[in-house]
Amino acid sequence: MTRKIAADDIRKSVVDNDVRFIRLTFTDINGTLKVVEVPNSQLDKVLTNDVRFDGSSIDGFVRLEESDMILYPDFSTWSVLPWTDNQGGKIGCLICSVHTTDGEPFDGDPRNNLKRIIGQMKEMGFSAFDIGFEAEFHLLKLDENGNWTTEVPDHASYFDLTSNDESASCRREIVETLESIGFEVEAAHHEVGDGQQEIDFKFDDALATADRVQTFKMIVREIAKKHGLFATFMAKPLQGQAGNGMHTNMSLFKENKNAFYDGNNQFHLSNTALYFLNGILEHARAITAVANPTVNSYKRLIPGYEAPVYISWASKNRSPMVRVPSAEEVNTRLEMRSADPTANPYLLLAACLAAGLDGIKQEKMPMDPVDCNLFDISEEERNKMGIKPLPSTLHNALKAFKEDKLIQDALGDHLTQSFTSSKELEWSQYAETVSDWERNRYMGY
Repeated sequence: MTRKIAADDIRKSVVDNDVRFIRLTFTDINGTLKVVEVPNSQLDKVLTNDVRFDGSSIDGFVRLEESDMILYPDFSTWSVLPWTDNQGGKIGCLICSVHTTDGEPFDGDPRNNLKRIIGQMKEMGFSAFDIGFEAEFHLLKLDENGNWTTEVPDHASYFDLTSNDESASCRREIVETLESIGFEVEAAHHEVGDGQQEIDFKFDDALATADRVQTFKMIVREIAKKHGLFATFMAKPLQGQAGNGMHTNMSLFKENKNAFYDGNNQFHLSNTALYFLNGILEHARAITAVANPTVNSYKRLIPGYEAPVYISWASKNRSPMVRVPSAEEVNTRLEMRSADPTANPYLLLAACLAAGLDGIKQEKMPMDPVDCNLFDISEEERNKMGIKPLPSTLHNALKAFKEDKLIQDALGDHLTQSFTSSKELEWSQYAETVSDWERNRYMGY
């Protein structure tokens, strides 16, 4: 769970570890990690919330005339990164929330927004929203100029032992690096696709897990570069191969007990869990815009590559959107399989939590679980079962988002406007682009 670290603990760590620079990170509307790096001479400013930056240059933040922003570091996120500056000194890292110059949490900061929704959860009597992310990624070779290619360093498949290739060596160093900064890595293995990897770290509360997945991506990219590789979390980087998912495992706790567990119910799910599940399913199409926020995301959400396409749930069956893994009481959870790692984790968890809490308020049971492979039955059969498809494009997902007041409220007015504007621009630019596929297909017409 979240560590308690005081300012004096950080001061001592800076001296003990010869930390020369401090990296202050925060996240923009698109989930991109942003960094302000200061020398250790500015440590007192860091610890007293006195580091400022120009918010007008950050996607989704503020206009030019409202540009001054202040970084409030979360001391519990302090880590000493295992690489050094040019003089051999270490680099420290703190994850920050963004505040306005009058000290108020900035409502355009995705991290602040997740804290807001967690506050609503606590008002309903729950103590924690525990999350386990499974963020997949691809390792690709670099060319002689250091640019990425689509050439993979291995052609292994799921769980294959690849002890001698560069991707396995890189994956091991990523694990060692994560553990050196306090991650508890539970598993690391090759995934289904060529060059595709997965590293799973221990679940924690929503804010800590969202923070960690951002740090995780930074570490993966840095270590890959060291091995002469390029790491991408793009949803579908290689045509004809499996895409990268970010399965999102969710459970609610009340007074240190898993509120999703009931040993007397089917699948050991409590009514609270079933209500929460129904909230996710009812708002699934709007959540998809947040969980799958790029044009490319929808190249992954197609039949044949293990990614879900239909709004449904099941126990052992992996074709629906939500699965209930077999687990003991403390690990009873809902696994949403549709999200991909291009999602902003703070926005994703805010949307899922808000939908689930609304489901609990409504006290409606979900549709029946699915016991068949949804890809093997006809559309007519799916319609009889009341199973609808997820949006097939970013454009359709955005339409669903703009029709869902609850999910918009989960992001708040500022983030909703910023997110919608950013994604509508992305879709417009994509729609205007003429691809090689189109030229090859239609040039002779």
